[in-house]
Amino acid sequence: MSAGLTPPVEEPAAILAAAQTAEADATHWVTGRAKWVLLVSLGMVFFTLLTLYASALGVLLPNQIQNLDPAHKAQTLGVIYAITSVFSTLTTPIAGALSDRTRGRFGRRTPWIVVGGTIGGIAIILTPYGPGLIGITAIWLVSVVTLNSMQPAITTLVADRFSPAERGLASGVVGGAMTAGVSFGTFFAGTLADRIPLAYGIVGGAIIVACLAFVAINPEPRVALAPAPPFRLGAFLKGFWISPREHPDFAWAFFGRFAIYMGYQAILTYLLYILQDHIGLSQSRANAMIATMSIITFVALVISGLGSGVLSDWVKRRKPLVFLSSLIMALAVTMPLLAPTTGGMLAYAVLIGLGYGAFMSVDLALMTQVLPKPKLGEPDATGKDLGILTTAVNVPQILSPVMAATLLSVTGNNYPALFVVSGLFVLVGSFLVLPIRSVR
Repeated sequence: MSAGLTPPVEEPAAILAAAQTAEADATHWVTGRAKWVLLVSLGMVFFTLLTLYASALGVLLPNQIQNLDPAHKAQTLGVIYAITSVFSTLTTPIAGALSDRTRGRFGRRTPWIVVGGTIGGIAIILTPYGPGLIGITAIWLVSVVTLNSMQPAITTLVADRFSPAERGLASGVVGGAMTAGVSFGTFFAGTLADRIPLAYGIVGGAIIVACLAFVAINPEPRVALAPAPPFRLGAFLKGFWISPREHPDFAWAFFGRFAIYMGYQAILTYLLYILQDHIGLSQSRANAMIATMSIITFVALVISGLGSGVLSDWVKRRKPLVFLSSLIMALAVTMPLLAPTTGGMLAYAVLIGLGYGAFMSVDLALMTQVLPKPKLGEPDATGKDLGILTTAVNVPQILSPVMAATLLSVTGNNYPALFVVSGLFVLVGSFLVLPIRSVR
């Protein structure tokens, strides 16, 4: 509701629903030992999830594609990522909205975490056995849809279970775990690049165990929620539109995140091919170099990631840390351009760890604070709104590989052009967070 406007007269049932939602928010924030158990558990799930994504997207799938179609590896990889990312983009906000509407003895989020994590893990285990490119794409598509059904439910727990004053801490743990997962996943897959089925089996099994253990250790509290409003397809679909005019901070956060991930994802997706075609390493040496870089990145992100969320709570500021971390990321993606050597790639590893670690640690806290406030009587839409913000990560997974593949195709594999474009995207994204007014 806009400031200065007289609120409409609400029906008694709507007022009761709003009061129940507000009471649930106030009384179900975790404290004491339960808070630290939940923090560690969230960190483990996100660490495992990002280990899975980094190992598959950055190493395992590119190696599979190169082994099947070495002449067109970049273009083929871009097409597969584009196809599957279309579905992940649609899945995330829809699953988030449906989890908001879910009612039952196991809560709103738990069913999505259990079912999505289990089916997604099984699909990951089966990915190396797909018959040809079509089979690999189909199985990967199943894993993408199910894991992206799980992710908004568990991400929403940061807003569901932590008070605003502690979301920087929660975001720092989640962000640190995610960035650690990216580094570990890259290292893990790089060392097992010649044993692809084993690598897929380990990360697929790990996500199943992590999700089941999470819900067992952190049972969702029983909250007296009002019944979900009757499902009407038109109203359901209309709810995914959030007016930039009414909610400008939400729009700035969305497009800033979008631009940053457009630049970041372009380099990450083609890291194996950059090391081969731009730096000049063999496939085996490139995989070994990826493992080395991931260790360096891990050390850098631990330094920046775990401390940034706590620092943002302490100074009560999010925007400056997001802005500065984005500038470091922009510098990182230009390092292979400035120094097309293994030394340049190691410098990239250091800077991307420092920048991305700090960015991920504070970004989630900022996202939870720009969500539209529901009007009196409206049901909670946190899952849906965070799902929409997650599409600012998923859409670049569609567009960025396609952009990179097209750019490389028309320029004759001119990787310096890719570094320039990627750096510009990240740089623009860093400035888009500055107009946000509701968050300091």
